[in-house]
Amino acid sequence: MRLPLATLVAILPFYLDAVLAQGSQGSGKTTRYWDCCKPSCAWPRKGNSPNPVQTCDKNDRPLNDGGNTKSGCENGGNAFMCSSQAPWAVNETMAYGWAAVNIAGSNEANWCCACYELTFTQAPLTGKKMIVQATNTGGDLGNNHFDIAMPGGGVGIFNACTNQYGAPSNGWGQRYGGIGSKSECSGFPAALKAGCNWRFDWFKGADNPNVNFKQVACPAAITAKSNCARQNDAINQTPTGPREVPTWVP
Repeated sequence: MRLPLATLVAILPFYLDAVLAQGSQGSGKTTRYWDCCKPSCAWPRKGNSPNPVQTCDKNDRPLNDGGNTKSGCENGGNAFMCSSQAPWAVNETMAYGWAAVNIAGSNEANWCCACYELTFTQAPLTGKKMIVQATNTGGDLGNNHFDIAMPGGGVGIFNACTNQYGAPSNGWGQRYGGIGSKSECSGFPAALKAGCNWRFDWFKGADNPNVNFKQVACPAAITAKSNCARQNDAINQTPTGPREVPTWVP
């Protein structure tokens, strides 16, 4: 039986929801980084948010530049990752933060400023959850990969931390992986100490644990810090995490 055109048009959004939902959840892996660079989603028109991700100047003061300032990873650049975009514990089993993201079957326009609930599936974090907002894209990331931003997590390919904070030439600790103990956090800039300690407190010093993930509405506590919210993302005001909401079209 052939359906009338009007009927097809009416059901198309629901069909698209079902298709897109398949790409917004699954199993994935994590790594960690903090390179101090301007995040990719901080450039204008990377997603469907009216505002790009908030960046800060060399002194960690918010820039009101519409996302046009050159990255601190480039010569002469003065846009850096803000210290306020370090992770924090909501309670013993839930944390909020940000990540560089690569989702299989999707693209940067769809994941910039979207949020994902990560459920850790490996010790010592098994069962704990973290909601991260995608603020960056890594060219070296594999599919369903969340590179969680945490001070002291390693600068990776790029390093603006030396420019912004006077960090060693390879960042703090190892270039990939960062520091190895909480005691090293004491030597960090004051603005980054809490985020560094989080890694060894709530995150228990875990080394790249695997996760199950699903896309969720961004908590207002996250978007208030990043200044980036997708236009069709239902923001939930509950401080302990978003309610389940219908899947939406990115």
